[in-house]
This record gives sequence, structure tokens and C-alpha cells, in this order.
Amino acid sequence: EEDAMAKGKKPARYTVSDGKLVLTLEAAGEGGFTVTSPFVPGLVTEAETLEEAFEMARDAEAALREARAKFRRSRTA
Repeated sequence: EEDAMAKGKKPARYTVSDGKLVLTLEAAGEGGFTVTSPFVPGLVTEAETLEEAFEMARDAEAALREARAKFRRSRTA
């Protein structure tokens, strides 16, 4: 990343937070970003903008929570 900045290019990876959620945005070859979170294992989504990244990540986090809860219920049933 530092080499990219030294050459006048933007870094390919950004870490951002809205105070509640920490995201890593990695520039995707086809445009936009691949979005992950270091604190939410399994969260992977895509977005075109920073605003969309948080929206999509919140949706993905909720879906992961629901899937994990369903899995836990199925194991105890």
C-alpha cells in the first residue's frame, strides 16, 4: 500500500468505521469494492460506494446472525 501511495496511486485496501462497524474495503478489479469485516467472521459482500458498503455489510451481518442462530437451533432440536 505504501508503494502504491509513493507512486501516486490510491491504495487498494481501506479500513473504515462508522463507529459501530469496522469494514475492510478492497478495490475490485471490475470496479467497486469487496467488503469484509475483521470482527465479523464470514462477512463478505460487494459495494460500489462507502455508503452502500455499510448498508450491504449490515444486511450481511444480520443474515449471518440469523443463519448461525438457525444452525444452533437445529443442533439442539
